[in-house]
Amino acid sequence: MDAPEIVAVLGARQVGKTTLMKRIFDTIDDTKIFLDFEDPEIVGLFDEDIKTFAKLYVENHNFVFLDEFQYSKNGGKNLKFLYDTYKKKFLVSGSSSLELTVKLPAFLVGRIFILELFPFTLKEFFTFRAPGEFQISREKALRMEPVPSFIHEKLLKLLEEFVIYGGFPRVVTAMETDEKKLVLKNLITTYLLKDIRGFFRLSSEYPFNRFMKALSLQIGNLLNYSELSNMTGISLREVKKYFSILEETYIIKLSKPFYRNKRTEIVKNPKVYFLDNGLRNATINDFRDPSERVDTGQLLENLIASELVKYGSELRFWRTKGGAEVDFVIEKDGKLIPIEVKSSTRCTPGKSLISFSKKYGCESAYVFYKGNLKVIERESTKFIFLPAYLAGVLEELL
Repeated sequence: MDAPEIVAVLGARQVGKTTLMKRIFDTIDDTKIFLDFEDPEIVGLFDEDIKTFAKLYVENHNFVFLDEFQYSKNGGKNLKFLYDTYKKKFLVSGSSSLELTVKLPAFLVGRIFILELFPFTLKEFFTFRAPGEFQISREKALRMEPVPSFIHEKLLKLLEEFVIYGGFPRVVTAMETDEKKLVLKNLITTYLLKDIRGFFRLSSEYPFNRFMKALSLQIGNLLNYSELSNMTGISLREVKKYFSILEETYIIKLSKPFYRNKRTEIVKNPKVYFLDNGLRNATINDFRDPSERVDTGQLLENLIASELVKYGSELRFWRTKGGAEVDFVIEKDGKLIPIEVKSSTRCTPGKSLISFSKKYGCESAYVFYKGNLKVIERESTKFIFLPAYLAGVLEELL
């Protein structure tokens, strides 16, 4: 807050951007103003007469908060003018990434700090729902010791809730499942009506909705754009446009192939993951318990993908043309760390994981599964089996 740069709080709808902005606003003991760009009069004045806007709202305040900034048509250009002219502290929030939120981010190079806000991480979820048990499991994990069985079972049960309903704050704090479903369905409706129909000027949300449903069934699979186009009846050009919209509004994230040998390894087709499991399940209206589903493995893999994104990791996977595959490959401090996800309790490293670890000389490889913590050493690699709920401390373990 003491730095001169603009602070942009970006993220999906309902992750808590406005709540965070207002909390910060309340701590400031100085001249300040909070403006909501969902108000058409305020955003209209900002876009059409920036000097009058400045006279009314900027000149007499040292801190200027602009919420829902994505509704501005001239965001980048006008924000640059205010920043350069008045030397005030600006904080903005938006339900899309920088490119769409501030329009032409080149205007703001060297003038802006970005904070991406996501739904709750697993660590945040467990800190809220079972803080004592999670802290014990964390301490055990850092010492590479098994988690006490009664704690293990409790955290696994809570993990099932997170896998199905996700981490949006309003969903997590709702105690009844019917309320969680209602919140998620309303979030989908709001997203389609407010962002898609309005902000992106699509003539109808129905083709986009159909595309989202088709995509939700593809999580963890190699993407084929032409196949998606044929499946949904949407042109290839529109399919690529929809992908861009979903990424820009923090709904999905693409995982790109990791490769060193173009002749033997997949180098083009990405995979797709939703950044929140609950939103994905709401898209297809399927909130059944994991024990009743055939996509449990996909959901667990999607969960680990979203955790990696929340901690700032680039999503990459490894797959050979012969079919060997590792779900995620993280590069840290010049080292490669492969990560595999299993929906079983079987504590045996897969052939693909062993093959990758040997080929690239990995010191450690991680497997998230439903069993307890266990370490298996094979040749020069430690295969560390972790209960999936310990993805919440993955950043500390790597």
